[in-house]
Amino acid sequence: MNPSGAFIYLVSTFVDLYIAAILLRLLLQWVKADFYNPLCQFLIKITNPVLVPARRIVPSIGRLDTASVVVMLLLELMQLAIINQLSQTGFSFQVMALFAVKKLLVALLLTYFVLIIARVIVSWIGAQSRHPLIPLIHQLTEPVLRPFYKLIPPIGGLDLSPLFALIALRFLLRLLGW
Repeated sequence: MNPSGAFIYLVSTFVDLYIAAILLRLLLQWVKADFYNPLCQFLIKITNPVLVPARRIVPSIGRLDTASVVVMLLLELMQLAIINQLSQTGFSFQVMALFAVKKLLVALLLTYFVLIIARVIVSWIGAQSRHPLIPLIHQLTEPVLRPFYKLIPPIGGLDLSPLFALIALRFLLRLLGW
């Protein structure tokens, strides 16, 4: 029995969930989502304890909240350092830093992949629903789908742009080795 494996799983899960919350908040800021939405309020409350102090140190660059990016990168590095120590792999800092950046890119692409699938499902079954998550899904996916709308017009009333966006995201994920 390997107790360090269970601890690695626990640390990875909680750190990845927190990074996902910060990433969603960053994306919601980027698309200028309605921050009175209950999901946005939840993300603000759980990420503020880390992001508010980080913003005092790391200034934003234009519309990019660089403090969020730095915090996500530091959390990934912390997670990889713990895993490196517990599994005794001996990876260098440079390898861990590159892997942390790669993990963040994969997380971003996977987030959009899941959001686009959710948007497609909502369009089939719940387009008229008043759930607070639905407008956020539309706001988050719109910047990614917009170029595909221009390239692929609806054919016979069927919008294939999400399909091609998913293919492009999957291609990028494959390029990153995931």
